[in-house]
Amino acid sequence: MLKYFSKKKKYGEIMTFTTRLKEEISKLDNNAIEKRAIIEGFLRYNSTINSKIIITLENASVTRFIYKIIKETFETLPKITVRIQKRFRVKQIYILEINEKVSYIKDAININSKPILDSDEEKIAFLKGAFLGVGNVSNPKTSGYHLEFILDNEKNAKYIKELLNYFKLNAKVIKRGYKYIAYIKMSESISDLIKMFRAINSLFEFEDTRIYRDHKNMVNRLNNCEIANQEKTIKKGLSQLEDIEFLESKDLIKLLDEKMQLVITYRKKYPEVSYQELADIISLETDYKVGKSGINHHFRKLSQIKSNYINKEKK
Repeated sequence: MLKYFSKKKKYGEIMTFTTRLKEEISKLDNNAIEKRAIIEGFLRYNSTINSKIIITLENASVTRFIYKIIKETFETLPKITVRIQKRFRVKQIYILEINEKVSYIKDAININSKPILDSDEEKIAFLKGAFLGVGNVSNPKTSGYHLEFILDNEKNAKYIKELLNYFKLNAKVIKRGYKYIAYIKMSESISDLIKMFRAINSLFEFEDTRIYRDHKNMVNRLNNCEIANQEKTIKKGLSQLEDIEFLESKDLIKLLDEKMQLVITYRKKYPEVSYQELADIISLETDYKVGKSGINHHFRKLSQIKSNYINKEKK
């Protein structure tokens, strides 16, 4: 059987984050209860079941895994067909066909009724099987966080949502074309699900990327905030220079007290600095020890003097 599934990546296979996650899941050990739930979750959403069962896959590692579980759980050997698909990009397609014990398998996985999952262990294994069949995760390095299960009908999508929300993963359902999507978008929830799948390497990769992106976003926010503050400071400084020029044109500066005149002199010298920076400069270079609130008081008073003068002229 192994000859069908070469471990070498052929035909330009692209190793996406989803591919790496599924391959890691497919290489983990599972007990008999988990295997039964995994194959139930997989067959319900990624197979055609009539008089025979047809499964189509693209990942060799997942195909080996599903083949092995079917063989061990139901004691039957699926027929294997490998095809080369050349549409868009060249890739191998694996088709598993089960012709024996079909009725037994259908009864064993409760295909015609709601899944019976009594324990958390079974629920997680069922989700694991469903994800191997119809799951997808966006690349955490290049896009927003998004993990989804692509289902054929709303009933199945709502059931997957119910299972995900049992574990408090904040899942939702949307319709996309002819498909229904059960999805989670919160990075913490995606991380929790990967952790439940026991895919440790993928979890570390996802968390490393999440930490890097969060840090980068925080730095960008701080930079944007700093730029905004700088623009605000410059705008405020220019406005105060206009007030000063107005009072100078009316020969009113000499009527102001000594401390006010000192602050005006330093604002003209340093028009782009903040109140705190201006206060520090004045306190360092002169005998006038002033703080940020003191500087603010002086300029509010300056603006008020200008307003009073303009109002007086109007009257």
